[in-house]
Amino acid sequence: MQKFSRLHIAWVYPDLQEQYCADPKAGPCPCYHAGDEFIFERDGERDDFWHMGLNTLAKTSGDPDTIAGGPKMPHCSEAWDAIARYIYTGLQGGSIMKGWMNQENVMITCCSDGTRPVIFKIERIDYTD
Repeated sequence: MQKFSRLHIAWVYPDLQEQYCADPKAGPCPCYHAGDEFIFERDGERDDFWHMGLNTLAKTSGDPDTIAGGPKMPHCSEAWDAIARYIYTGLQGGSIMKGWMNQENVMITCCSDGTRPVIFKIERIDYTD
């Protein structure tokens, strides 16, 4: 029996920008909505990592066509730069942050936009086929 891993990723924190942005009313990150969830797969048929998470969106309150990770747009490059290493490790079945987080299959991380960060919870979910 072959073992596979899938990742569940959720956006868990809204914006923080009014004090520093040129447009203080720019609002939260336009690429994601609070509550967005993504499922990354890597098995014999699918490898979502190599497509920057295109079409991994599993749940949103917005229009899927305008959400990063939806069917028409891969993940934002700033977010992808921050989360890709954890996604790759998790999809290999590896420990995401053993010794750092209280569960080795979970990581809390964020994109590098300091004024409207999107904070992600990345969770490796092990299963067998």
